[in-house]
Order: sequence, then structure tokens, then C-alpha cells
Amino acid sequence: MSGEVESGALRELAVVLAVAGVGLLLATAVAFSPWQPARSGRAPAGVVGLHQPGAGADLTGSVVEVTDESAG
Repeated sequence: MSGEVESGALRELAVVLAVAGVGLLLATAVAFSPWQPARSGRAPAGVVGLHQPGAGADLTGSVVEVTDESAG
């Protein structure tokens, strides 16, 4: 009777480890696969308004109007 219990526990542990291994392989494949952007026709988002101030420039902040629709 105890032989059946031990084999069932061993089989369950093997299934759990197999599922965990498959999940780890899938996560690794997704993490390291190349990512291709969608072809929506819009330019990808980038840094907006990045510039270096000149010597002696006023370093106070200002609000700039954003015209990009994806900016929210």
C-alpha cells in the first residue's frame, strides 16, 4: 500500500517539475526573442524637446505644448 502512495507522490512531483521547466523555457524564449513593433503607420515615440541650455541660460522650467496624440 505504501508503494502506491510513494509512486503517486513521485509522479506528481515529476509533473510539477516538468510544468515548471516548460514555463521557464517559455519565459526565457519570450524574454530573449526579438521584438518587432506593430505596423500602425505612426512613427515610434521618442524623446520630445531634448536640448542643452546655453551658457548663462535661465534654468527654470517651462510648459511646452505637446502635439503628439500618443502622449495622452
